[in-house]
Amino acid sequence: MYKNIFSFIGLLFIFSFCRAQEWIVKSDKNGIKTYAKKVADSKINAVKIESVYAATLSQFVSVLLDVGSYDSWIYNSKSTRLLKQVSPVELFYYSEVSFPWPTVNRDFVSHVIISQDPHSKVVRVDANNVGGYVPVKSNIVRISRSSGRWIITPLSKNQVKVEYVLQVDPGGDLPAWLINPFAAKGLVETFKNLRAQVKKSVYASAHPAFLTE
Repeated sequence: MYKNIFSFIGLLFIFSFCRAQEWIVKSDKNGIKTYAKKVADSKINAVKIESVYAATLSQFVSVLLDVGSYDSWIYNSKSTRLLKQVSPVELFYYSEVSFPWPTVNRDFVSHVIISQDPHSKVVRVDANNVGGYVPVKSNIVRISRSSGRWIITPLSKNQVKVEYVLQVDPGGDLPAWLINPFAAKGLVETFKNLRAQVKKSVYASAHPAFLTE
C-alpha cells in the first residue's frame, strides 16, 4: 500500500517538474512572440523569442556574422569587437553590455559556430561564453554562464523564420525580478531592430560561400 502511495507521489513530482520546464508564452505582439522557462539550477529564466523576417537566409546570416554592427541593433550593447575569425563558420568576439543603474555593466567572450542542415537548409548558430581571451576588468562583472542559439528556417526565397533561445546568468547578486524582465525586453527590442538591420544595402547581395539557399 505504502509503496503504491510513494509511487503515486513520485509520479506527481515528475509530472510537476516536467510541467515547470515547459515554455510559457509571455507576449505575442507585432509579430514577435516571447517565451520564458524556469531553469533548474538558476534563478534566471531561459528566454525564447520568435519572429518572421522578409529576408533571404544569406542576408540574415550575414547580419549575425557582422560582429562590428552588433552595437547598432543589439539592445544595450555598448562595445563589441571581433577577437578571432577561426573560419567562415567559427569566430570569437568580445562584448560589453550596459546594465541599468545602480548595477554595473557586464561583459563576456562568445564562441560562435554556424552549421546548416543540408536537407532542410535550416541554419543553426550557437554562441556560448568562454573564458581566457580577455582579462577581467575591475569595474565590469564578467558573465561566466551564457548560451545562445539561433535557428533560422527558410520559409520561401525571401522569408525566414527566426528563433533565438538565451540562457544567461549575469553574475553578482542581482534579483531575478530585475533580470528576467530586462532580458525579455532586451530580446524584443533586439528583434525589432533586426527588421531594419537586415534590410541594409550592405547585406542585399551577401552570400556566404558555406550557405545553401
